[in-house]
Amino acid sequence: MPDTVPLRITGTDLGCIDVVHAARQPAPVELDEKALERAERAYGIARDSGAKRAVYGRTTGVGANRHAVVDQDAADQHGLRLLRSHAGGSGERLPDDVVRGALLVRLNQLAAGGSGVHPRLLRALQAALDADALPSVHARGALGTGDLTTLAEIALTLAGELPYAGRALEPVPISPGDALAFISSNAVTLTQSVLAWYDLRQLLRASHTVTALSYCALGGSPEAYAAAVHEARPHPGSVACAAAMRRLLGLDEDAPAGRRLQDPFGLRAYPQVHGPALDAADTLERVLTIDINAAAENPLIDIAREQIHHHGQFSTAHLALALDGLRAALHHAAELSAARLSDLVEPDLTKLTPFLASGPAGSSGIMILEYVAHDALAQLRHAAAPVTLGTAVISRGLEDHASFSTHAARSSAAAADAYRTVLACELIGAVRALRQSGAPLPPAPVSRAFATAADRLPYIAEDHTLSNEIAAAEQLLAELATY
Repeated sequence: MPDTVPLRITGTDLGCIDVVHAARQPAPVELDEKALERAERAYGIARDSGAKRAVYGRTTGVGANRHAVVDQDAADQHGLRLLRSHAGGSGERLPDDVVRGALLVRLNQLAAGGSGVHPRLLRALQAALDADALPSVHARGALGTGDLTTLAEIALTLAGELPYAGRALEPVPISPGDALAFISSNAVTLTQSVLAWYDLRQLLRASHTVTALSYCALGGSPEAYAAAVHEARPHPGSVACAAAMRRLLGLDEDAPAGRRLQDPFGLRAYPQVHGPALDAADTLERVLTIDINAAAENPLIDIAREQIHHHGQFSTAHLALALDGLRAALHHAAELSAARLSDLVEPDLTKLTPFLASGPAGSSGIMILEYVAHDALAQLRHAAAPVTLGTAVISRGLEDHASFSTHAARSSAAAADAYRTVLACELIGAVRALRQSGAPLPPAPVSRAFATAADRLPYIAEDHTLSNEIAAAEQLLAELATY
């Protein structure tokens, strides 16, 4: 593992970007001493409370077994039985970045001091992150009311009952009451959501640059991005989008008019359609930031009052709805990208050949890119279907609602992959049109973006296979997001 500054875990100030960086690049973590003190106090309160009153999952069974009293002489085995019975996941194994991020998120949540787990479990998670020792975790088994199967598999791996995917660590014992307290979390779903949020936000930023290139290729009108227009209807995302376009294109209020009185919607309505996706991404980040720093375990150990509260904080309706909203907004943004690609192959708009073809009559140029883009757009449309319209009734009717945030996170990752392809197709079209027209570009960031894209994307005039160019354009989008 390369030498890096350890990420300090306090339980209160972990950022979404911190999760992304730690998930995708192994890094050491440092546990705040105050966080360990909170965990120690919470553990003591939970242990002592279990001797005085019924505590869900500690002195009782779980779910519909909540009234079944556990024999305290066999409490250790109750915890292990609970983990073993809940470690029933199925499907593919989760990718390393998701598992790594889940370990980090769960550690930070435990550091918030509301779970009552023994502090050695915090140390065990820290050791796993420092050594990049990753449990092997199944993907399927959550409904958005707690990642019970995945976290049970992680706990049993820490306890030495399940194997690590690679490097192994010394097992740690599971204290009475640790089992439910450890798995009462949505850490895996939150990690999947954070990674999807990051990828989508990056693509939304890249779209500004790609659209600016299309604007230049199509001879767009600057009026649609004027500050005065957006001050008159100041939705934050639309204002930010228009400002980004003015910056990329070097526009001011005196910019010359474009070729047309009014552009097609792909350019003219871009801020109004793209803006809601930017706003939705910001909303999702706020929800995620709260949840990755939350003590949401059921029951909650209230250190300040030395009390225990049973509650419904396991529900992730906020997260599911925020993810659904972002995917819906993203679909609208992707539709405009596909529309701009159609504009780029239209001679009436570009003053170039149909499909930007070069060669004998009947050459197809980039005709196939519209097929690829609309295939990806259809995939995105299916991924955008709201998961929050369904529910589940389980555990003998006691648990009668589910947010399905886990499925919303999976769909959001699929949406990101599809949107990446749509944008890549538009990028190829815009760069090819600019090469063919030789139109001068303004002395603004869009010129540097074009130079970068032209350097990475080959120019082959005659009809040829475009698969490699699509892949190269997809890879390029992360860099274009920085302009």
